[in-house]
Amino acid sequence: MEWTVGQSQNAKAELETATNSMIRHIKIPKQINSIPENNTKASVWEVCSPATVANFTGVGYFFAKNMYDEIKVPIGLINSSWGDTNIETWISREAFEGSDEYKEMIAGMPKLNLDSLSKVREKAIGIKIEALQNVKMGTENTRLFKELSFNDAECPTINQPQLWEQQILGELDGVVWIRKIITLTSTNVNKAAILELSKIDDDDITYVNGVKVGSTNQWDAKRKYEISSGILKAGENVIAVRITDNGGGGGIYGSPDDMKLTIDETVIPLSGLWKFRVESVKKTTNENAYPSLCYNAMINPLLPFSIKGVLWYQGESNAGRAYQYRKAFPLLIKDWRQKFNNSSMPFYFVQLATFYAGGNSNEGCGWAELREAQNMALTIPNTGMCVTTDIGNPTDIHPINKQTVGRRLAAVALNNIYGKQVAFSGPSYASMEIKGNKIVLSFNNIDSGLVTTDKYGYLKGFEIAGTDSVFHFAKAFIENNKVIVYNEKVPHPFAVNFGWMGDASDCNLFNNKGLPAVPFRTHELKTATKNEKYKIDKLK
Repeated sequence: MEWTVGQSQNAKAELETATNSMIRHIKIPKQINSIPENNTKASVWEVCSPATVANFTGVGYFFAKNMYDEIKVPIGLINSSWGDTNIETWISREAFEGSDEYKEMIAGMPKLNLDSLSKVREKAIGIKIEALQNVKMGTENTRLFKELSFNDAECPTINQPQLWEQQILGELDGVVWIRKIITLTSTNVNKAAILELSKIDDDDITYVNGVKVGSTNQWDAKRKYEISSGILKAGENVIAVRITDNGGGGGIYGSPDDMKLTIDETVIPLSGLWKFRVESVKKTTNENAYPSLCYNAMINPLLPFSIKGVLWYQGESNAGRAYQYRKAFPLLIKDWRQKFNNSSMPFYFVQLATFYAGGNSNEGCGWAELREAQNMALTIPNTGMCVTTDIGNPTDIHPINKQTVGRRLAAVALNNIYGKQVAFSGPSYASMEIKGNKIVLSFNNIDSGLVTTDKYGYLKGFEIAGTDSVFHFAKAFIENNKVIVYNEKVPHPFAVNFGWMGDASDCNLFNNKGLPAVPFRTHELKTATKNEKYKIDKLK
């Protein structure tokens, strides 16, 4: 939601035509507090114009633009958003206290002011990190980390590319060193090479065998550094990266294919486990450190407003706890409706887009499970969802097509609130029937028919499993507005998954209005995040 019009696709053309005094926007500043605030330091309302719209929320603006074209009433966008935040920071303490799922957690959260909380957190994180790496933090324990002679046998590991918030390090802002040793033959040395490290959040200084080969201060830029001839040598070589994370996600992220060392025609993959050591931790509490921090400073001050409805686009930061999102998301919706004194306040949300996030049907996939939890929230009255698996970017967690997202959200609102008969949902799974070695799937929301974008009529994104629960990529086709799924290796089929992966861009089942099918599974198998729970640092 924070992504702006100026960062969206075709931004120049959008800015030139953005003249509409009936659309206005106000940005709530990014702030946190451990206790509820009654006031905000927001600036003034801005009227939509070519001079102002670049800083509007992209999804919000394109929603408002489509809405105004249809209903011709003034629209005010209150943009209270913060990228990379988890859902728990947006829920009030009172909601947690009334929840069976979270009341034990919130009981351990003292009612301290933010300064006191930050000091307690700094101490708790220090204890945790030093126990994890069995050595104190500090530059004296990391200055040799980039050297090949450094003994890293006792250093713990993290997977890269993957944000460290999703791993053993957890919510940590600060400086972390990572390193990986590779072995080269004599034919691969004394030559120039190219080192690629995907994207790093936020800043990096990168070394090879103790020699600095590059640095970048941009969280969303792919790292690509030249290694001069003579730096690499036959035998072991060490690649070390000093990463500074200023807030939100931290570490290397993106596609594993973008982490590699290229020497002539030889390509050496670098994804996988890296050793790490923490140098320092920021002395401030970040927005994800504890529950309710963003709610207290960025939602509570808005309660006097009469809100028509909510647009919600979040979930990436909760993918590691996707199963618990089944409880967290409905809790937030109920919480905000109570706080705004509107028990039926419309709440429309965006399902996670396509992104290479790892996991699959046979291992379990947090990204897919998060989409499932979002879809389950549609059982709550006056909610709506738009699917975006067809308009994402597998290698970029921030796809720039915000126009389609805004248009699809507007379609939901126009149907649900204003009774406009426009298509607002793609096909959604209804039921299955086993017929011999095939499974026949029925769908809701097919409008006047199921279609595929493949010119040969081949459907992609489907997997099928027998009673052994082992999934195989399936052949699938449309017949009489149903989908037939099969695989010769599965003579006795039992279950079907569709789009059950982070990168679901292959999925090509739509209704005839061009809206994509909702990812689903017919049976709850291989749920990877079922036991992952939201926790806060132990406060002492």
